[in-house]
Order: sequence, then C-alpha cells, then structure tokens
Amino acid sequence: MNSSTGGPAEGDTFDAGATSLLRQPKAVWATAGASVVAFMGIGLVDPILPSIAKGLDATAGQVSLLFTSYFLITALAMLVTGFVSSRIGGRRTLLLGLALVVVFAGLSGTSGSVGELVGFRAGWGLGNALFVSTALAVIVGAAAGGSAAAILLYESALGLGMACGPLLGALLGDASWRYPFFGTAVLMAIGFLCITAFLKEQPKPARRTGLLDPIKALGHGGLASVAGSAFFYNYTFFTVLAFTPFVLNMSPYSSGAVFFAWGVLLAVFSVLVAPRLQARYGSLKVLGGSLLLLAADVLVLGYGSHTTAVVCTILSGAFIGVNNTVYTELALGVSDAPRPVASAGYNFVRWFAAAAAPFFAPRIEEWTDIHIPFVVAAVTAALGALVVLVRRDALTHEAEELEERHAAEDGVTVFAN
Repeated sequence: MNSSTGGPAEGDTFDAGATSLLRQPKAVWATAGASVVAFMGIGLVDPILPSIAKGLDATAGQVSLLFTSYFLITALAMLVTGFVSSRIGGRRTLLLGLALVVVFAGLSGTSGSVGELVGFRAGWGLGNALFVSTALAVIVGAAAGGSAAAILLYESALGLGMACGPLLGALLGDASWRYPFFGTAVLMAIGFLCITAFLKEQPKPARRTGLLDPIKALGHGGLASVAGSAFFYNYTFFTVLAFTPFVLNMSPYSSGAVFFAWGVLLAVFSVLVAPRLQARYGSLKVLGGSLLLLAADVLVLGYGSHTTAVVCTILSGAFIGVNNTVYTELALGVSDAPRPVASAGYNFVRWFAAAAAPFFAPRIEEWTDIHIPFVVAAVTAALGALVVLVRRDALTHEAEELEERHAAEDGVTVFAN
C-alpha cells in the first residue's frame, strides 16, 4: 500500500477498502465481534482501579500490576502464537485463546487478594495474546477488500472495544468491582460460540512457524525500527491508560464516561481520520507529527488543572487512534517475513512497554511527584518520533520494495504464507 511509505499516496487507498468494509463473510464478523470484547478487556478495569484498590486493601502500585502481569505475559506469548496456530490451525487457536479468557476473567471476579487478581490477569493475558494475534491474521486473510479493509475492520474492533470497555467497567463496577470481570467472561463465551458456528478451519501453512521466528524477523531493519518506535509510544499510551485514573480520582461512572469519550476519539481517528491523513501526507509524516502532539498533550495533562487533565485525557485518544493505525500498517507492510510472524515480533517488543508503564508510573510518582510520570511519558513519545525520523529512509524504501509482494498476499489466506 502506498500509504506505508513516507510520501503521499496516490489516491485514498483506504477509501476503496472502506467501500467493502461492511460486505464481509460471517466468519470475519464473528472474529471482529469477539475482537471487540477482547479489546474491551484492556480498558475494562480503568474506571474501577480505585474501587479494586479499596476493595482489596491495595495500593495504586499494587493494583497497577493488573496491567503489568497482563501485558508481560501477552508479550512473551507472542513468541508462541505463531508456533501454536501453525500446528493446530487458526480456528482452534482462536477458540483456545477465548476459552482461557473466559476461565481467567471469571476467576478474576472471585479474587480474594490483589495477588490472586494479578495472577488471574496473567492467565487472561495469555488467552488474549493467542486470540488477538491470530484474529488479526484471520481478518487479514479472510476479509473482502484485501488488507486495506482488513486493517480498517481490525482497528474498528480495537477502537470500539477500547471505547466500550471503560463504559462496561463503570456500569457493572458501580455495583461491585467483581461484576465487570464476570461480564467479560460471559461476552467472551458468546464470542466462543460465534467462532465455533461461523469460522471454518483456516489452511495450515506449508512450513510451521518456529518459536524463534518472530525474534529472527526483528533482524529486519525496517521491522526493528517500527517495533522500537512502537515500544516508546506504548509506554506513553499505557501511562495514560493505567496511571491517569488515579490522577483523575473520579467515581466509576465519571471515569467511565471520560474513557468512553477517549475511546470514541480513538475509534474515529483510527478508522476515519488516519487513512485520509496518510493519503495526503504519507504515513511517516503523520506518525511523527501525531507522536509529538501526543507528547505535548500528556505534558499538559500532567501539569494542568483537573479539568485540563480530563480534556487532555480525552484528546489523547485522537493521537493514539492515529498512531495505532499507522503502526499496524507499517508492521504488516515493512518486513519481508510472513505477516503473522512479523506481527508477532512487533507485538513481542511493544507489549513490554505496555507492561512497564503501569509498573513504573506509580513508583516514579512515589520517588518524585505526580507530575514526573507524565514528563517521562512525553519524553518516550518524542523518542518514538525520533526513531521514525532517523529511520525514515529505510522505512520508506523497504516498504516500497515489499509493496508488490504484500499486495499479492492480500488475495490469499494469511496462514498459507
């Protein structure tokens, strides 16, 4: 796709993909629907973090480990998702992931201590990794309209899930912090049934994916650059997601409303705005500019009044939405490795930052003051933009050279690579 390069694309390639966005097979809709619920699980705990801390007599730092354990296991699991799916097939991998989420989400709601809850969230992260990474491959391989429609559909699911997760957490969490976990388990069980009913088994690849293939894929300079930039960006992203609720210190309903608005902006900018900006200015210019704007936003968030912090939290969803779309496209298009392998290597790196931010942000506050975690987040966003700038030529040329190969891949199931 031309928008993978640093320069403007010829025409809005995503408009063509968007025309077929709604005309998808039932299997794609079933997978996308389950993906919405999977992404809901990420932001689900946002509005109820203070309630969980109070209910389990835990500190903010202890409760933040809910994100750390979840994303640390998610990152490590990225090394095995391709290994598993290439042996048992995409459909069975999706079902295995969903089953693990159902079990561990339900167990999370029964936790008697913060330690138990952190452990159950780790199991939840394993299931989510198996499901989310495979879901992207299934959608890319089966969606009508090629990778343009597939990425739009996947980002739509991500945005909708991110928007609805805090809302569901607030609505159910107002009665008890345990209910959102039970609610997620029920929704994922429904997703399990939909995948079972509508998704046929995907063809297995001619060559099985090895455990180290995602690591080897990172030897490609373009993919390593995208992953490195995304690492810094995700630290900023999850500082906003995991640490800001404690700074805002609002009721579950109010916090849920803030992060619902944040998620709506994320969805709108990832699906509608980002493709048009890419078509006009090129992916790398859009990404670099959006990262710098995000850096400025979180800096103001950290030093502004309470009202300013609320506004900046919501506004960050716009920049995060743009970044998510561009990073996904670059990760899938810049490497010469099969897309599932490239995606696994990319996610392996970036999810480590998602695990680090919730762990370090509250501790940085303890060591310094409440402003400094946001200063660090602003610096990491700027570092992400710096990586894009320094590696601009390599990213542009490698994406252009691989454009034809990836266009050919769009016509076949991604598991047949």
